[in-house]
This record gives sequence, C-alpha cells and structure tokens, in this order.
Amino acid sequence: MQFTSLGLDERLMDGISSMGYETATPVQAQVMQPILDGRDIIASAQTGTGKTAAFLLPIIHKLLTIPHDAHQINALIIVPTRELAIQIAETMEGLGYFTDVSCIAVYGGGDGSSFVTEKKALSSGVDMVVCTPGRMISHLNMGYVKMSDVRYLVLDEADRMLDMGFHDDIMKIIGYLPKQRQNLLFSATMPPRMRDLARKLLHNPLEISIAISRPPEAIVQKAFVVYEPQKMPLIKFLLQEKDYTRVIVFCSKKQAVKQLAAALKKARFSVEEIHSDLDQTTREQVLQDYRNRRTKILVATDVLSRGIDIEDIELVINYDVPHDGEDYVHRIGRTARAAGTGSAYTLVSEMEQRNFARIEELIDKTVEKAPIPEDLGPAPEYAPQQRRSKPGFGGGGQRNGGGSRQGGGHRQGGNGQHRSGGNGGRGPRNHGAPPHPHKKPDSN
Repeated sequence: MQFTSLGLDERLMDGISSMGYETATPVQAQVMQPILDGRDIIASAQTGTGKTAAFLLPIIHKLLTIPHDAHQINALIIVPTRELAIQIAETMEGLGYFTDVSCIAVYGGGDGSSFVTEKKALSSGVDMVVCTPGRMISHLNMGYVKMSDVRYLVLDEADRMLDMGFHDDIMKIIGYLPKQRQNLLFSATMPPRMRDLARKLLHNPLEISIAISRPPEAIVQKAFVVYEPQKMPLIKFLLQEKDYTRVIVFCSKKQAVKQLAAALKKARFSVEEIHSDLDQTTREQVLQDYRNRRTKILVATDVLSRGIDIEDIELVINYDVPHDGEDYVHRIGRTARAAGTGSAYTLVSEMEQRNFARIEELIDKTVEKAPIPEDLGPAPEYAPQQRRSKPGFGGGGQRNGGGSRQGGGHRQGGNGQHRSGGNGGRGPRNHGAPPHPHKKPDSN
C-alpha cells in the first residue's frame, strides 16, 4: 500500500516523503485506515515492524484536520521506557516537521530543568504527550496536567509495561481521561492479562496480528561496525573480494544512492542506480540490463526492496542500517531466493548501532560482526546500549554552522530536551527529540 492512497494531509505527506517512506509496512497497511475511521485497535506487533508510524500518522492527520483545543492535551501515548519515549518523539519530529502539531516526551532520569519544561507543557497544553507511567504520575499528583480533552490514547509495548509492574499506574492515568476517546493498544504478545486490560479499555476493538517474517537461514548475514567515513572504502573492498555477477547495494536516501553510484563508477565498477527520480522507462531499462547481466551492481533505495523478482543475487549490502526490521528483512531477502544461497552485509556506523541492535532483537539473531581491513584504521566498538550524541546536536551548541531553525526554534543544551518554535506560541514542540535537518531530506 502506498501512503498516497490514504488521503493524508499534504503537510503530513511532506513529512512522510522527507523521512524516506513510500510503501507501508504490513502493520501500517492494516491499522492506519481503521484508526482514521475511528476504530479502537488491539494489535500484536513487535518493535521494528513500523508500528510507531502506524499510529502516529493517523493521529497527526486527525489533529491537523479535526478542530481541537490547542490549550489542552489531545493525544496521550504511554510507553514502558524513556528510550522508547525518545524514539517515538524523534519519529514524530520527522513526520510532523511541516505541521504545527506540538509534542513533548515526558520521562524520568533528567534534571530539574526538564521537569520544569514538562510542567509548562502539561499545564499550558500540547497536542501530543509521549510519557512513561511513573513520570506522568508524578506530574498528575501535582494537579496541573490538562487531561480533560484527550481524544486519543495509545498504549505501546503494553505487555512490557505489565511485566514491569505498571498496571496500577496505567489505570490511574486512564482514570484522569474522558470516557469518550479512541484507544489503540499495541503489544508484542497477547497473554490473558493483556486481554483483560483490553476488555477494560477498548470499545468494540479491531484485533490485528502482525508476525514479522524472518530472513531465510540460507542467507549469510554479517555486519561491519565502522565510522561513517570508512563506509566508502569498505564497500569498494567488499566488492573487490570476489567477482560477483549480481549485487544490490541499498541506501535509505536517493542522494546517497547517487553519490555512491558515482563513486563506484569512478572506481570502474559495473554499476547503475535506481530510485524515484528516474522515469519509468529508465527504471525498466536499468532493471533489464541488470537481469541480462550487462550491469553487475545495482545501487538502490528501498523502492526496490519489495517486489523485485530477480534470481541469483549473490550479495546484498546495506550501506546504511534500514529504518526498521521489516525493511531489513525485505532488503536482504533479495538474495538466497529459490532455495539458493547468498550473503547480506550491513555497514553499521556509530549512530546506527542501537537501531541495528533492535533489528537483531526483532529477527531473533545475533549477526556476526566481521572485522574490517587493517588499512582502514581502527573501528569503533559495538556497544549499542551506549548513548551517543548526534554530531552537531550536543550540549546546547549551535548546528549547521550556527544557524537556527526557521520560526525561532532553538536547542536547549544539557537536559536532553529540545524545543522547536514556529508553532504560533502553542507551547513546546517535540521536546526530547533531536531537530529535523534544515533541508528536507530526499525521499525514495
């Protein structure tokens, strides 16, 4: 399913395009239209299946198209951990970048100033709140949180919250909400107590179960942990290791496809590129040359990861870590087809380690970490649990050569909070998420 078929607000479609999304994952295809129609949902879906966008997109669309009180909290997303709260806020920052929908991540572990920032948003009103139960209870006990107009409630990784002993906290928070609201419950598993919780909260829910496919065992998976500048020389080394007849290299952005294809052509590899900037005739010719072995290496965006039917692809290389587990499975599934064998290599930079670890958890496999050639220099340690700051986003320093985001947005250093302006004074926008780049990223 294409996102264009949903009739989403144009500003939201701009955000979808900028994030590089084009085709919906199975969970997105199954839940977004029912959410847009106002149905309560109980969905069995693991992290990495694209479920975050599956509930964010319809909620953002409704906030954009249905009148609501900007001085109230309109959507509440409850999650088990601060890491997931930050992750959802980051996704919201990207998808909602071209809208005025405001969002704050509310979680423990920060300093006093973060609590003050949260209090201001929760008392003055914010469109969307992503919170951990304990931290929200702390704010509710102070008496200033505006919950009377919440229209959308999401419980994400609900089974994990129950395992962590948050049942009573969840029920206490829900006690502050209006009875008339839309409820969305996502859980990786559906034990009896999960169904008990669903019976208490949901009204005539649509039940959806999404099981992610696993990569075939015939695929030899390896990951190369590198610094970002090491990716280009490494991929040239990997392509020279063997006289491959068919290779696909995936990049998440078409600009990266263009740059990589140009560099490989300069190094005299037999390579062509394919992405959405090419017209249909050119795309078909590129694929035909690849099928007929006139081209050995294809550099592509995810537009090619689903549906391509070409046998005997020996090697798939992920030049960057895919957005989620579904994309990873579809990318590497282009090799080892028709009972054959094949290899799948993923280049993992420092900033991509946590995302790759989530993919490993999703596919229930620890991917071998292969060494890189000594002449490329030392490689970083694989430590995905270690928190890393994005280059240019640390400690309150300015980014992009000191420029600030249009609309008066700025970054507050030191407490993990992020403020974005340009929303008409409606309160903090997307706290807890790193800023979206100035320039709209390329889509597929």
